[in-house]
Amino acid sequence: MQIWVGLGNPGPQYAMNRHNVGFMALDVIAEMHGFGPVQKKFQGWTQEGRIGNRKVLLLKPATFMNESGRAVGEALRFYKLGTDALTVFHDELDLAPFKVKVKTGGGNAGHNGLKSITRHLDAEFRRVRIGIGHPGIKERVHGHVLGNYDKSETDDLVAMLGAIGAEAHWLAERDDARFMGDLALRLQG
Repeated sequence: MQIWVGLGNPGPQYAMNRHNVGFMALDVIAEMHGFGPVQKKFQGWTQEGRIGNRKVLLLKPATFMNESGRAVGEALRFYKLGTDALTVFHDELDLAPFKVKVKTGGGNAGHNGLKSITRHLDAEFRRVRIGIGHPGIKERVHGHVLGNYDKSETDDLVAMLGAIGAEAHWLAERDDARFMGDLALRLQG
């Protein structure tokens, strides 16, 4: 089993925040791959399903971003899994908007959700980094991250999320290079 976590903040006021793109990615994956109903578990919302022949649990922590690690740690302990079974989808300031990169391990780049997970577990987990771009100056970062996507970005957002869902089978197979390559090709068109 794999556990895929989308980072975000609970509540309708945050639904379209750039910081919630991890939640958005999981919603699209669940819909495209016919996952089961939402259940309240592990201090969050879960959905179980299969991508190809791989069993995947989707988890959206309801703990707010700064405490995401509590929910993630609880789920991994329950299933007796290590961080090698964990994939975290999150917003990334250091990537151009709508660019997607996968990496395992590394720093937290000031991301409070990643900091929380690292505090509760360790840093050696796979991350699907979803670019939101940097506003240019440090003082504008908070408002940018917690700001909603602009209407002019909707088409690009929908295309990117759809591509993530369509290529998710490569993540399930742990072929990160193929996932990133096919995703980039899909988004060029």
